[in-house]
Amino acid sequence: MRASDRAYAALRADIVHWRLPPGSVLAEVEQSERLGVSRTPLREALARLTAEGLTAAQRGRGVVVTDISLHQVRELFELRATLECRAAELASERGDREVFGQLSAELTGAAGLLNDPDPSRAAYYELVSRLDAAVDAAIGNSYLAQALKGLRVHLVRVRRLSQDNPGRLLAAAQEHATIARAIAKGNARVASAATTVHLDNSLDHLLSTNPQHPLTINTHPQ
Repeated sequence: MRASDRAYAALRADIVHWRLPPGSVLAEVEQSERLGVSRTPLREALARLTAEGLTAAQRGRGVVVTDISLHQVRELFELRATLECRAAELASERGDREVFGQLSAELTGAAGLLNDPDPSRAAYYELVSRLDAAVDAAIGNSYLAQALKGLRVHLVRVRRLSQDNPGRLLAAAQEHATIARAIAKGNARVASAATTVHLDNSLDHLLSTNPQHPLTINTHPQ
């Protein structure tokens, strides 16, 4: 792997998982030493992150991790509604029903995963990622799949703001199960409607738990 790719992957993971929270300054010397790369590949990595909207150049500060505003969260969910509802419809028409039937069963029984003592709930989020991957594989549209992939980078970052509420996570698991079940039955209309319900509930929860969060929400969109 090239040095710039290695630096990009490491920084991207640190940003998405909040090891580098919004507002963190990514000083070239410090990050070069931390990641074990020279400044040229680091700059290439930072340029890619800026193109994705995860970092931005600020006068007098250098490159910083971008804030997450309530306005941006709403915009992300508007885009999600467009992309994910259509993806659910296509997956219903083109997907392997057995695959989605199995995913629905696993998501229905996700309470056990959410009761896992692992605070990261890695097993649960891995299951949700498998549903995403199954949808991407089923839709048969590389452009839509790429758009969804780019969107999910920001969604994983926003997930931290939901505060991992156990009740909401369990409800979300059942909503995902309903989506997977509709896809397994080949019912595009129900799959799209179930996706809309899930997105509405997720956004409502996110906004209700972060009306004006002082550390993670910048209420003045850039």
